Amino acid sequence: MDITDFFDTFFEEAEELLADMEQHLLELDVEDPDSEQLNAIFRAAHSIKGGAGTFGFTALQKTTHIFENLLDHARKGELALRADLVDTFLEAKDIMHDQLNAYRSEEEPDQETFERICQTLQQIALEEIGKSLEAAEGAPVANAASSSDTKAASSQKASEEEAGGAGDSSAASGDMLKVALLNVGEKDRTLLVEELEQLGDVQSHSGDESRYEIFLQGNTSADDIEAVMCFIIEPEQVEVTAIESEAPALADTPEPAQAPVQAKSQDPAPEKPAEAAPKAEKKPEKKAEKPKSKKAAAESSSIRVSVDKVDQIINLVGELIITQSMLDQTVSDLEDANSSLQNGMSLLQRNARDLQESVMSIRMIPMEFVFSRFPRVVRDTAGKLGKEIELVTEGKSTELDKSLVERITDPLTHLVRNSLDHGIEMPDEREAVGKPRTGKLTLAARHQGGNILIEVKDDGAGMDRERLLAKARENDLNVSDTMSDEDVWQLIFAPGFSTAKEVTDVSGRGVGMDVVKRNIQGMGGRVEIQSKKGEGTNTRIVLPLTLAILDGMSIKVGAEKFILPLSAVLESLQPAKGDMYAMAGDDVVLKVRDEYLPVIAIHEVLDVENAITDPTKSIAVIVQGEGRRYAMLVDELVGQQQVVVKNLEDNYRKVPGISAATILGDGSVSLILDITGLHRLSQAKKESGRPVSQQNPKYFKEAEPS
Repeated sequence: MDITDFFDTFFEEAEELLADMEQHLLELDVEDPDSEQLNAIFRAAHSIKGGAGTFGFTALQKTTHIFENLLDHARKGELALRADLVDTFLEAKDIMHDQLNAYRSEEEPDQETFERICQTLQQIALEEIGKSLEAAEGAPVANAASSSDTKAASSQKASEEEAGGAGDSSAASGDMLKVALLNVGEKDRTLLVEELEQLGDVQSHSGDESRYEIFLQGNTSADDIEAVMCFIIEPEQVEVTAIESEAPALADTPEPAQAPVQAKSQDPAPEKPAEAAPKAEKKPEKKAEKPKSKKAAAESSSIRVSVDKVDQIINLVGELIITQSMLDQTVSDLEDANSSLQNGMSLLQRNARDLQESVMSIRMIPMEFVFSRFPRVVRDTAGKLGKEIELVTEGKSTELDKSLVERITDPLTHLVRNSLDHGIEMPDEREAVGKPRTGKLTLAARHQGGNILIEVKDDGAGMDRERLLAKARENDLNVSDTMSDEDVWQLIFAPGFSTAKEVTDVSGRGVGMDVVKRNIQGMGGRVEIQSKKGEGTNTRIVLPLTLAILDGMSIKVGAEKFILPLSAVLESLQPAKGDMYAMAGDDVVLKVRDEYLPVIAIHEVLDVENAITDPTKSIAVIVQGEGRRYAMLVDELVGQQQVVVKNLEDNYRKVPGISAATILGDGSVSLILDITGLHRLSQAKKESGRPVSQQNPKYFKEAEPS
């Protein structure tokens, strides 16, 4: 068996452990650190170290080993935490993440960075731990302890390097451990024995498939062995126990690394190392409680499945829904369909919908997965800007499709950094206007109909309408003083638009916000902004819950049926001739409650034959896209329905004005319309041919609206 088969599992689990580590570090109170948080950070580093050692990821293994030793001192109270030390720990976590990515890409991590972080962490161990002991025990004792610690660190490092870096400071050299493998096949047993030979001296191994026992002597801890095993077999398939009968013999064995470390933490006097040995021997007894095994057993109730496999199931369920719709249509067309057949179809429809919802829920991920990344972003950005920021998250349990979760992170990061830089004022400025020195940034998520609403709110200075208009005129944008506030706020999404007075590494180059809007629209969503000068800004992102299933409005134009995303439909009405205006520049607008909306005649844009050409006999569907409202002329509203989205680009090619396609209950293909794409296509057709206002002048007023 090739051990590289387990690389992906290690990479995924290490990613999760690093994310947990960062979250705990950010939440850590340096004045009064929570022991549970310190233990969680330590366990994360320990698990990564064990896996890295198994797969030969030397740089990652050594980095986590040094980091783990520091954390061990911190949780024992031998290392006094400070904000700058936590910053260094966060930097170490980032470097470990870079190392992980390098190994994932089958590359070697940057050696210079590796050496620098190792040196930094070792320096902290030699200096800071000595200071903590000095404060606790007095200067004369502390000096001796510091000297002893320096020698111990050197001795320990030499011992670990001699052992290949696989050792653990918590295990005494020469400990005997029994590793029992339960229900493990021959190939896996052979692989595991080979791996254990790298971690110590295998004394003997025997047994059968149901229980195979391996006796290992060396300086590897039970934790390390469990971490190694769990990347190859399930946690419940391995048992690691200390052989107590060997303890008396091992007690006489000198411990070059353990004894001085224990002496340093207890008393620098020469006689103390002898007293430390029994403590080292008893440490494996902790494993008898095996608190982590229960956790691992609980986690084993879940499985890791490739997203491609889930997508395939979703696609098949979509096909099932389409087939069910076809059968339902056929039964409804039968005049003499008996009640049993109709009841059976109703039951099939209900079960198919339940199956669809259950399968779709597999792809749903809580927004906590996204929000957990922002405490670090806020901390680092606020530090660079010299601002005091409090981050509040709401609705972390709100779920969103995995594909959207991955794509929304970058746009949200841009919006958060924009709020921190442009929105929230400096502490002194806030204090001067009667605000708290600490600004408040809120990330919130909640369901709204068939959509998810994500908000980025700050209590900063808000947007300055006049300043935005002035900047827009400098950039030669088409603006006017009569523009609504909503349209003015949307100016920040124009390419190259920035109100920053100077360029920094946070913002000011005029890039980012236009990409944010484009990416969100690419996900079928929209961005709205609410702002009040002096009180703050609220940026709202509205997204569909999933891209696989769409709630749509079925419309008819001529003999063709199209689907409009229901989230974009605001209302529908019958246009009156007095509300239609032919504008200069070959545009036609519809007046709706004192607002003039661009008109898009779908039959003209998509060349649909036998459609209604008189707008007063059509139905105007008011839709919203790219922050603007449009009036789409259609012949008939068929009704609302949930449709399975089929990607048109994968199966055919990109079609202007069309975002995707679906299959209706009668087996026909219906195109899902792209609102903003239709508007652009409409403008292009007007430029290349005769506009609507010239083709049918009798339908519109000649005068332009004032």
